[in-house]
Amino acid sequence: MNFFTKGWADIESQLQINWDLLNTCLQFALWGLFSLLLAEVVRDSYHALCHQFTWMSKWHNKHHMAYRRDLSVVSPKIYQESQLYNDIVESSILVVVVTLIALLLNQMGFWLGVAYAFTFLYGASRRYFLGKIDTDYTHLPGPLETIPSTWWVNRSYHWRHHFDDVNAYYSGVFPLVDTILGTGLSLKGKTIALTGASGALGQALATELLKHNAKVLALTTHPEKLQAQDKLAIIPWELGNEAELKKSLEKVDILILNHGINVYSNRTPEAINSSYEVNTFSTLRLMDIFISTVTGPQSKATKEIWVNTSEAEVSPAFSPLYELSKRALGEVVTLKRLDGDCIIRKLILGPFKSQLNPYGVMSAQQVARAILFFAKRDFRNIIVTINPLTYVLFPIKETSTWLYYRMFSKKAQHDEIVN
Repeated sequence: MNFFTKGWADIESQLQINWDLLNTCLQFALWGLFSLLLAEVVRDSYHALCHQFTWMSKWHNKHHMAYRRDLSVVSPKIYQESQLYNDIVESSILVVVVTLIALLLNQMGFWLGVAYAFTFLYGASRRYFLGKIDTDYTHLPGPLETIPSTWWVNRSYHWRHHFDDVNAYYSGVFPLVDTILGTGLSLKGKTIALTGASGALGQALATELLKHNAKVLALTTHPEKLQAQDKLAIIPWELGNEAELKKSLEKVDILILNHGINVYSNRTPEAINSSYEVNTFSTLRLMDIFISTVTGPQSKATKEIWVNTSEAEVSPAFSPLYELSKRALGEVVTLKRLDGDCIIRKLILGPFKSQLNPYGVMSAQQVARAILFFAKRDFRNIIVTINPLTYVLFPIKETSTWLYYRMFSKKAQHDEIVN
């Protein structure tokens, strides 16, 4: 008995956790993570300030002068000057600021941020002294083959800062500062087509978009309910004739698919057909038409589709056919996202007062403002609802569905389509 007791005590002593060491490692990791985030904020905040103050922009403008629209270098001399007056200055300031904070805090983990800051100075120095562009990841020349990333700044994301809106898209590695400032998407000067424009949400969205200096194309089956105004054009269309809109959509930057129908408790064959035709198939046809216009070397950076799939994707709407048709739409939209043709945002909206739902608890104006608030922060799934469960259930549903579709589906090649 004593033998087993002694043996167990030996095992227990060997497995005993050194809590002091664990606490030290945890503190090191947390301070290290904080230092990396702070380094990003400092660096991108400096970048944003360069666009706000003339005396700072003098040197930063050399950076913008160095690239053509395909991100090829204008000349080696101008490129090296941009590295000296912008990149080296920016990274040197970053190193000094982060080092001073590390000395003040006296936390070992924070020195990870200092090391991280030095990598930017190293890359800028390499580009200036050796003329090497291999470390200039977001400025490598060539066509933009991928859409702007959600989690980090890729070439398509940063291209928009140079050639879409210089007063937006400030982030350099992670889009944290753009999320904070609301500069992850610029609506200024964009041409935005909007279906369901005569409805409550459609009219509210049009009003808010005009406030952001966008040009709105109101696509509606009820043009008599709208009145044309400055920067708002009315384009009538009919269900089933979506192909006739292709010419209008070719010059559109963002297509917002917002039209829909609610047959409530009706379950007749006609109600089934109309629910799926309006809520699902018409929307998918318009998506396909718009995606066919995503051509050219830079179109992937600026073209977007926003789809109102509604909260019915994960919650009851007390209208079975509305739920079924919207869920079908949501599933196919998730599938289409895998192709990466352009940015596709989902609008997961709770009940707001409209013709489809006179009992909504939110106003269309509140919902429209919230949609643009999150879109400008580059949210790809925009949830606006008073139901707290949706904020939990939808991410789980969307992530699991996306993973399943990614594993068991693939984009058809041209020869497969022909056959």
